[in-house]
Amino acid sequence: MAHIKVEENIPGIRSLVLFRPETGKPLYDLAQVLLRGPSSLSEAERELIAAYVSYRNECIFCMSSHAAAARCLYGPDKNLVDEVLHDMQQSGASDKLKALLHIAGKVQVLGREVTPEDIAAARMLGADDREIHDTVLIAAAFSMFNRYVDGLASFTPTDPAVYEAMGERMAKGYVLPASPEPK
Repeated sequence: MAHIKVEENIPGIRSLVLFRPETGKPLYDLAQVLLRGPSSLSEAERELIAAYVSYRNECIFCMSSHAAAARCLYGPDKNLVDEVLHDMQQSGASDKLKALLHIAGKVQVLGREVTPEDIAAARMLGADDREIHDTVLIAAAFSMFNRYVDGLASFTPTDPAVYEAMGERMAKGYVLPASPEPK
């Protein structure tokens, strides 16, 4: 049960943005820009960064929903998502993506953990300034989203099918949910 009075059975961040749409809209806009806006990182890669940070933060809702979106976006290569969440270094992710995930993992702990050597390693593997910037911002934003969802104890479904459907919807983009019909 959530710590505040929100609509029952509306999972995760959706219930919270319905509680305060004026704060939810900028959050959804940020997610849309970061995860669906123009980028040389694929939408699947950006969703995977979000899922990875959420996994490290032990935010079950965000990890499950963004992993589901990443699986949809990866299509036939969807197993990569679970490989990364199980063991990023041993996964089939590209070396460049591993370097970016490494940076994201450091941001998840504390932004100052990112070193010039981490940045240089990512650059040597082909990451450019925009990709590094966006990786750090995705990691920082999802650390905030994770704390928002878990800090208010929002509803976290346990049925994987719920996340699969959520992932299909999220793969299309981030739009502020409509308020539920009054009872």
